Amino acid sequence: MNGGARRYTEFYPELYASRISTFWWVRRRSYLLFVLRELSSVFVAWSVVYLLLLVNAVRLGEDQYREFLDWSSRPWPLVLNIVALLFLAFHAVTWFNLTPKAVAPHVRGRRVPPAVIAASAYLGWVVVSAFVVWLLVGA
Repeated sequence: MNGGARRYTEFYPELYASRISTFWWVRRRSYLLFVLRELSSVFVAWSVVYLLLLVNAVRLGEDQYREFLDWSSRPWPLVLNIVALLFLAFHAVTWFNLTPKAVAPHVRGRRVPPAVIAASAYLGWVVVSAFVVWLLVGA
């Protein structure tokens, strides 16, 4: 064997390795959505880091908090947070759509319809969002 390359022999047949495009996942909608959902995890992690940075700035005092707000108003953190918001919404929607497959409650011996399970998740999201808006604007 020369330089680590195997030549065909009776005991080492040449293996067929088809070329796979780097963007194989773009060809089918289901694959694209799967990869985007997996990618959304990066933005979920960024949101956690951003929230921790905010809490730390508040903990350190008013000067650090103002400095954090100044940093947050720069273009790249602003754009990153807008993209993160879109991915977080996508992540939440796909999660709520998967909920009926993961949770199968029974009431009086009958399975709760999947649409009711998903609708209750969305309703909870709306209620919590309305409460947060009320806290920020109305209180």
